[in-house]
Amino acid sequence: MGASLKDILDPAPSQDWRIPEKGASIAVAVTDITATTEVQSKDRIVPGSCNIPLGIWPPSATSSVSAGDVASKIIGAFKDAVAVKDAQAISSLFHENSYWRDHLCLSWDLRTLKGPKKISDFLGSNFALEFLDIDRSSTLRSPTLGPIDGLGDVIGIQFFVDIVTTFGSGRGIMRLAEMHNEWKIFTLFTTLQELHGFKEETGLRRPDGATHQALPGRLNWRDRRIAEEDFRGKEPTVLIVGAGQSGLTTAARLKALNVDTLVIDIQESVGDSWRRRYRHLVLHDPVWLNHMPYLPFPPQWPKFTPKDKLAEFFESYVKILELNVWSKTRVVSAAWDDRTKLWTVGLERQNGDGSVESRTFHPSHIIQATGHAGPKHVPKIPGLERFRGNLCHSTEFTSARPNGNGKKAVVVGSSNSAHDIAQDFYENGYHVTMVQRSSTLVLSAKFMNEVGRPLYKEGGPPTEDADLLFWALPAELFKSQQVKMCVQQNKHDADVLDGLRAVGFKLDNGPGDSGYVMKYLHRGGGYYVDVGASQLVIDGKIKLKQGAEITEVLPHGLEFDDNTTLEADEVVFATGFQNMKTQTRVIFGDEVAGRVGDVWGFDEEGEMRTIWRRSGHPGFWFMGTNFAFCRYYSRLVALQIKAIEEGIAQY
Repeated sequence: MGASLKDILDPAPSQDWRIPEKGASIAVAVTDITATTEVQSKDRIVPGSCNIPLGIWPPSATSSVSAGDVASKIIGAFKDAVAVKDAQAISSLFHENSYWRDHLCLSWDLRTLKGPKKISDFLGSNFALEFLDIDRSSTLRSPTLGPIDGLGDVIGIQFFVDIVTTFGSGRGIMRLAEMHNEWKIFTLFTTLQELHGFKEETGLRRPDGATHQALPGRLNWRDRRIAEEDFRGKEPTVLIVGAGQSGLTTAARLKALNVDTLVIDIQESVGDSWRRRYRHLVLHDPVWLNHMPYLPFPPQWPKFTPKDKLAEFFESYVKILELNVWSKTRVVSAAWDDRTKLWTVGLERQNGDGSVESRTFHPSHIIQATGHAGPKHVPKIPGLERFRGNLCHSTEFTSARPNGNGKKAVVVGSSNSAHDIAQDFYENGYHVTMVQRSSTLVLSAKFMNEVGRPLYKEGGPPTEDADLLFWALPAELFKSQQVKMCVQQNKHDADVLDGLRAVGFKLDNGPGDSGYVMKYLHRGGGYYVDVGASQLVIDGKIKLKQGAEITEVLPHGLEFDDNTTLEADEVVFATGFQNMKTQTRVIFGDEVAGRVGDVWGFDEEGEMRTIWRRSGHPGFWFMGTNFAFCRYYSRLVALQIKAIEEGIAQY
């Protein structure tokens, strides 16, 4: 099945290697689990996070106009104002309820400026903008009169833009709305794509791979690759801890910018962070959402990716893109020097012959890419050590034993992993009970992937364009959109949701009835994408236990505070994880953790806190979440690091 009781209380070496360091433990528990995580929080919103309000969409435009003519007029006035750096003139082009969402084009941060005054004030002190124009390179990108809210309820004008700043160039999306019979900018999204003088080494700038001349004693590709990967006689500029999708996508972006990067992982092989998960795990997100930078999944790839197939793709990704990854490697010490702006990091690497090699590096940057959550959360319940069956956390669960023959299993939790594991127990002949501690948002996989994600589908927009369209919505407007989407979802899934209510399953619609995506962004989990278990719950094949807290673990079951007990041969705690900052403290110690900001949840402008941006500690970055997030934000993290290394930006 999974780990023993000792494993759940004291993680096994394959999960968490610990080394005493001056009375402390520094550990690496490298997993990049984004399909099933649940970050713990008392109020379901990460403490300190802003519960952002609903954005106000404008009325639909009623006039029939030439979208191209209107866009050209707005952009013409915009360019005139840019030429003389007139912030007030630019802000006057914006709607009274407008937003400018900017990712690194106007400043080295992630910002959402709301309203003309904030836009004017910001531009007055940060006028990095040099040029902005309409992108007419395709029909999709050109000005179009039509829906601007993604749902068809608000008609306006939408088009892509190209942007140039003092330090780079980027792309974006502008949406226009009518205000008092005049067209105004409702939303503008700008995101940095490349730095001046430091373009990615791709396409026409790809490396030659060979030297066509006589060079006595020259090394061949394999010799050079071995030397590069081993970092003999050189130092990595960036050390990435974690070789899941967040670590690998960021390493790929950095390599394209010619930044020497080393990725380390505690697992035996690349891909083990997925390979070691429970046997039947398959990604809930479809292939179109999960493409990785530079190497998209091939056209014959299955719509939903099995974990072992994904692990093999990770191995191929590393080899094809020539990423430097050390497996079976742990951090044993890490210290930052404010004077030199360098880390001193001690690593221990297990070689193929079983010997252990110690290496010390001095990178300028460390990226914690150990997943968007932290260490596993296991409730402290009396009697854990007395349980005589198999007991583990969901991260240690691999598969139910075949032919359970009526054995009793209890799964504590009711989000994605809990449902998947309960279904696995049922399919193997167990009597299984799910302990639901709090309400769960449930949506069908069919709705999520066929209705809820119109940008990501077969024959849909190019992935890069789809990403721009997705990220172009400020969080407040996205939340309003998702409230409407949640209503659609509930109608689509009404039969299943009604069936769950009938058996007492506690449901919710996310914060402010804004659906599963906003719930994920607020707390990192708390939902289930139904791939079959909901009907088992409705039919009573997966039984429910609710309304009581576990007070004690008995030798053969669980006792609750309502004086009831559940017999169990197997217990799985699908109780989620602690936060990323907790993992920072585990790996890098109190000093580093004390300087980084709170991670996850929204800031007052509606951008995610700390992750993908300056963390509060110089040279320390957080990277994580699902494939789509990693594909987009890996570029921004890499650009920030490259800009610092080239003296374009400061820590």
